[in-house]
Formats: sequence, C-alpha cells, structure tokens
Amino acid sequence: MIELPQQLVKIGAQATSKEDAIQQVVGLLAAAGNVDPAYIGGMRERETQANTYLGSGVAIPHGTPDSRHLIHRTGIAVLQVPAGVNWGEDADGPVHLVIGIAAASDEHLQILRRLTRVLGDEKLVEKLWTTPEAGDIIEALTGERPSAPPQAPRLGESQQPEQAQMLSGLPYSAQVTLPNPQGMHARPATMLAGMVKKAGGTVRLTRENGKSANATKLMEMLSLGLTQGTPLTVSSDNAELLKQVVDAIQAGLGDDLSLTSPPAGPPPSKRTPEWMPKSVGATVEGVNAADGLVVGFTRQHAPKPLIVTDQAGDPAQEAEKLDAAIKAADADLDNVISDVHAKFGADKAAIFGAHKELLADEGTIQDAVAKVLDGHGAAFAYQQATNERIDQLKKLDDPTLAARAIDLSDVQRRVLRHLLGIKEENVDTGGPVILLAPDLTPSDTARLGPDTLLGFATAQGGPTSHTAIIARGLGLPAIVATGDGVLDVPDGTLAILDGSAGNLYLNPSEADVAAAKERMAVLAAEREKARAARHEPGATKDGKRVEVAANINRASAAADALDAGAEGVGLMRTEFLFLERDSIPTEDDQEQEYRAMAAALGDKPLIIRTLDIGGDKEVPYLGLAREDNSFLGIRGIRLCFERPDLFLPQLRAIIRVAKDHPNVHVMFPMIATLEDFRRARATFDEVRQELGVGHVPLGVMIEVPSAALMAEQLAPEVDFFSVGTNDLTQYTLAMDRMHPQLARQTDAMHPAVLQLIKLTVDAAQRHGKWVGVCGGAAGDDVGCLMLAGLGVKELSVSTPQIAGVKAALRNRTSAELQELATRALAQTDAAAVRALVKG
Repeated sequence: MIELPQQLVKIGAQATSKEDAIQQVVGLLAAAGNVDPAYIGGMRERETQANTYLGSGVAIPHGTPDSRHLIHRTGIAVLQVPAGVNWGEDADGPVHLVIGIAAASDEHLQILRRLTRVLGDEKLVEKLWTTPEAGDIIEALTGERPSAPPQAPRLGESQQPEQAQMLSGLPYSAQVTLPNPQGMHARPATMLAGMVKKAGGTVRLTRENGKSANATKLMEMLSLGLTQGTPLTVSSDNAELLKQVVDAIQAGLGDDLSLTSPPAGPPPSKRTPEWMPKSVGATVEGVNAADGLVVGFTRQHAPKPLIVTDQAGDPAQEAEKLDAAIKAADADLDNVISDVHAKFGADKAAIFGAHKELLADEGTIQDAVAKVLDGHGAAFAYQQATNERIDQLKKLDDPTLAARAIDLSDVQRRVLRHLLGIKEENVDTGGPVILLAPDLTPSDTARLGPDTLLGFATAQGGPTSHTAIIARGLGLPAIVATGDGVLDVPDGTLAILDGSAGNLYLNPSEADVAAAKERMAVLAAEREKARAARHEPGATKDGKRVEVAANINRASAAADALDAGAEGVGLMRTEFLFLERDSIPTEDDQEQEYRAMAAALGDKPLIIRTLDIGGDKEVPYLGLAREDNSFLGIRGIRLCFERPDLFLPQLRAIIRVAKDHPNVHVMFPMIATLEDFRRARATFDEVRQELGVGHVPLGVMIEVPSAALMAEQLAPEVDFFSVGTNDLTQYTLAMDRMHPQLARQTDAMHPAVLQLIKLTVDAAQRHGKWVGVCGGAAGDDVGCLMLAGLGVKELSVSTPQIAGVKAALRNRTSAELQELATRALAQTDAAAVRALVKG
C-alpha cells in the first residue's frame, strides 16, 4: 500500500487559485523528496489537456508522461482547503481536497480504488473537507490510521542524503558493455528492475545515442534495443547500488553467457534443401523457424480483431476496472504456465513467465492510468499505452528484441479480453492442418498444439520469436516471414511444409506427395531409431566406446538426463547454486544438492566442477572487484585461491558426498599451469584427509591454451582431462565469444583448436588417462564426430542432444572418424573442417 506520511497532508490551507493550490501540493512532494520542483510544469501542462476535477469537491492534479522523469518515487500529497478553491468551469463546485499524484509506479491505483468508495460516502467526504485531524484523511485514503506523527527534523538537521542526491540528479555513473547473447530481453530486464526496486534507489541506463531508460521500467529498457556489445552509461543516486547494478549486468542478469551469441549482421543464407519436390503449383519461401516435413491441407487463421472504443467513465472506476483486468490476466498466465510446464517443460513455461513480467511493467501501467485520469476508458487507455510500446519494439534493429513485439501483443489481447468481457476464442481447425496466419502468438501456438496443427507458416514473425521456440518444443515444422502472399492461399489447399528448407509447396503432384511421405518416414524412423537406442552405450559403428553424458546445473535435472540416455553427468555447474541466490549457499546446502545428484545417478559417474565464477559469471553479493579484462583476471580456480571462504566449504561438501558415493569426480576450472593444479590438489587433499575420505578422482579443465601445451606435464598427476571448448576457442583465437562482431568466428572446429585438443589426447593416452569434452563442440553435429576421431572418450552435452549424438557416432566406424580428424587437422579454417562432413 502506498504510504501517506503526515508531512504530506496539509490541514486548513488557503489557496487563492488553482495555480496556487498546485504550487502548494508540488511543494509538499518536493520537500519530501518525491519529485523535483520542476514537476510543477508537468502538472500545469496536464491542466491544459484535461480538467483533473474528480467530483464531490475533490481534484487530483498530476503530471504528464513527459514529466515523469522528474519523479523520484511514487507519492501523493493532500492539501485541505476548507474555504474551497475554484477549479474551473468543468467543476460543479469548489474543491476542498487537492490530492496531488506523482505516479512512478502503479501503487496509486490503490488510492484511486479507495477514492471511489470515499466519493460514494457524502458525509465522509464533507468531514474530510474540514477535519482538523490529518489522520482522518490518511485513514480514508490508505485504510490505515497513523499511530503517531513523525517528529520533524530539529533545526540544523539536514535532509536524508539519498533525498538530497535525488533532488540534485544522479551523481554517480559508470560505463559497462552488455554481455547477454540475446541482448536485454525480458528476463534480465526484469531481474535488473527488481534489484533496483528492492534497493529503493534510482538507476538509469543511457545509450551512446543519448536515449535512456529508468531501470525499474521493463518496457523502457526493452525499447532501448540493447544488443550484445552495446556500451552503456549506468547512472545512480547511490554509489553502492551503482556497483551492484554494474556487477549484475556484467554477470548477465541471470542469462547463461556461455551460450553462443546470435549471429551479427544479416541472417545466414537460406539452407540448401535436403529434399525438394519436382512439380508444384507454387512455392512460398520463408525463413526456417522449426525443422520438419509434413503434408496436409491449409487453413487460414486470423484472430478476430478486438474492437475498442473510447468509453469514458469515472476515472477512479475505470482505474479499478484496469486493475481488475490486469489481475485476471495475471491469474490466466499462472494457469497457462502450469499447463505448459506439464505438457512441454519448464523452458517453454518460462516464456509465459516473461509475459507476466510484461504484464506488470510499471511504465505501461503508468501511461494507461495517466490516460484514464485524462478521461479515457480503461480499454482504450490500455490499448494505446501498449500499442506505443509494440510499435517501439517493432522498430528495433535487432530481430531477437523486435520479436518481443508479438509477446506484448499477446499480453495486450489477454488484458483487453477481460476489459471487454470477451472469452478466448476456440479454434476449430477440423483436424490437424497446416495453419497459415499473419502471425501467431505464443499463447496461440501452445493452445493449438500438435492435436490441431501439423505445422504453420506465418506472413510475419522471426525465427528467434517465442512462438518459434514453442513450435520447436512441440516438434512442429514452422516457417516465418513469408510475406502477405501466404494469406491469399485458399483453405483446403494441398501443401507440403518443409520447415528445414523454409518453404511451403502448394498443390504438389501426386508423385511429390508420395516422395514427401517417403522422406517423412525416413526422418521419423531416424528420430525413433535414435530415441529407441538412446539407452545403448555410446559407441562407433564398430563398437569403439565413447561415453555420452549430460551437462546439468542441478539435481532436479538428473532424471530427465537419464531418461534421455545419459551415461552420467560430465559437467555439474556448481556456480548455479550461487547465481540463483542472493546469499552464499552454506556447506549443508551444497552437500544436499551434490548428494541428491550423486544418488540419482547410482553408479554412473558424476563430475562436479568447482566454483567457476568471475569474468562472465560475476555474483553481485560476493562483492568481487570489477576488472578491465575479467576473462583474463580472477576467475575459476584463481577466485577459489583468493576466496577460501568459498572454496573450502564447497570442497568439504563435495568430499562428504564422495565418502558415500564413489561415482563422484571433481575437476578444477581455469587451470593454466602445473602449479595451479598442484595447489588446488593440495587444498583438496588436506580437506579430504581431515574428513577421513579416500581417493577421489581429480581432473582439470583444458580451457586455457597453456594447459593444453602443458598436458604432457599435467597428465601424470591428474586422473582425467575435460576440455571446455567454449573458452579454449576464445583464448586460442583471441576472440571474445560474446563479442557481437567476432562471436560467429569463435568456432571450435578451427584447426588451431583441434590441434590443442589433439595434444591433450595424445598426452593423456601416453599416461593411461582419458579425455572428455564438456563444451559446446561435444553436441555439435560435426564436432562430436571430429572429437571422437581425435580420441576423446567422453562427450558431455545438453540433455536434448544425447540421443542425436549417440546416433551420429553409430553411423561411422572409428577408422572413418580417425581419418576425418586427421584430414581436419590439415585444413586452413573451421569452414573447411565442417565441409569434410557436410560438403
């Protein structure tokens, strides 16, 4: 509930005019630090646009959207004028209560709801006109009566420091470059907004072009169009908050920065189709959004437009309608999340979690409420406020961020349906069809599903949209960005949809239909064969073993990995225990997680990587110092050496689990020298002996070129190696894998990287040790073959990749793979290496 302190209520005031009353109200708000004194200009401008008289002797002056940057925090001030003040021709009498609103969030909706009830009680209203007790007014507007008035500052005492800072602007600033592979999308923006709100400070993000956004407002941040590599100026009224925000941005705000960046520049050239029909009536070309091949009949789908007219009503009542609709939409989304999670998994459900964040965006709600207060109806006001933001998103250059426009459109329709009393329309497709549409929202796609869809083609949209992500999760072929011509295709047209090629073939011949169905059967058989054989040991065609394990972050993911055919866990990323909290996990917390993981795997190996934080995964609450080049600084094992308060409890937790579970292995990240490993091993052995535990297999990550070059010296002292190809590639090629222009070139199939892996494998083999790979190359359709050919014994990949990697290995003999790898080492670049398999 919004607070209304007694110093913001002035009893028994006199006002000679509306202008005088507004000046007094702004004076109260400014003195309390809620607004800059210049906010009065916004209030004056508002009065020229619409009369703020509410009725029953009450007026609610407030600023324009353009003046909102002058609000430091939401607040209201009340000026009681017992003698009354003239509020203009539109008022039906003098104003006795002037309630000035500075809306920096949607909290003032609660005041408006209470005002609706207050205005309906004439006796109460008249009492508030003249009451000598500020508590009467506070209780009427907030529902709570103050217990005692706060003491005024004594003579000579200064304002609170943060208030003085807010009134004087944002004195602290720092430069940062956005590291997120998909830019500042809804999830990291929401995390940042929550952090700033919790701290109670003010933070602004400013681009190099001068465009800026309030860090508590989701849509403002999204509208900046921040892509990976964007330089930002972060400003704040609080030096400590500024440091926390900068650290959090550098840490990715919850995003996994190890993921490959989306390609910079123009989209990749169209894929050469693996299959094509020979005689069709027409071909509609689009962009691949989800692979697959289907034959079926088309059906047009155009959602009925929601007709919104401006039905003006009492502002307080319209605000209450808007609030109720937003709450109802939020409850809808809770149900959708539960349903999607049950059907398709947590990652698809998270899409609708982002919709909840868009729904709750403060800036959108503020603009909608401002329009309501100007006399517009709730539906019209919300539609206008959201349309402005949808248009802003559509104009963004980055396709990933522009694709969020359809998400906001989805949220908009959900709220408007509640405001207009329209139920969600049922789509009867008459059986599984190839759906053609201008665009589909994520809600449409999840609701229709495989029972009603064979696949879809849309005139608009992009391959990075949440709609495309859901389609891939459902196993539905889909193409997007076909152009409006697809909307002219009649219902019932026989078609072949090839999601992989990005084409929709219309009116194919009987021979083409038959050929397509044969191809579909082959693809289905390959998928089913891979799935059916997912529990077979990973091996080449001639039976040479290559274990296929899973990379996972938490124990709860172990069951899915085992069901997918994982032969163990080749990488447990323990840093997620730190990244997903706002405090350091205790030794017991960590032991519980590691023990659950080890128990779930039974006798299958579990390789636990010690804390790998720093550089791309900083954690704000750890108070780590920022570094100019954090990838070459204190990260991985270097941080563990610097912070025994983090390292020792983690080692104790791991070793306590290893005592009962012999499947536990441990590996150290960011080992650059033999001395690094010896120092880490000495610490580990000291803790192990302290706890009375026997030998635990120890390995090192090969992700620094020096470690690969020193593999001959490391091999006698380690139990195994695990290659982190993501970091090894960026360090070898001297290319930041998060750099927007260079990320495409950081390909682990570069011969220089393969040479380092070969050095590591050869050294390991000479000393009877084994080498695994837990980086992205292990799950790559070319990488898994090349690595096996080089002699890698274990490939640890994401859970969905397990069956496919096993199937790819089974299609080649070990001799074929060795020959491929030998030829790869002699190539000049990564493209030539890939051509050996795909050419």
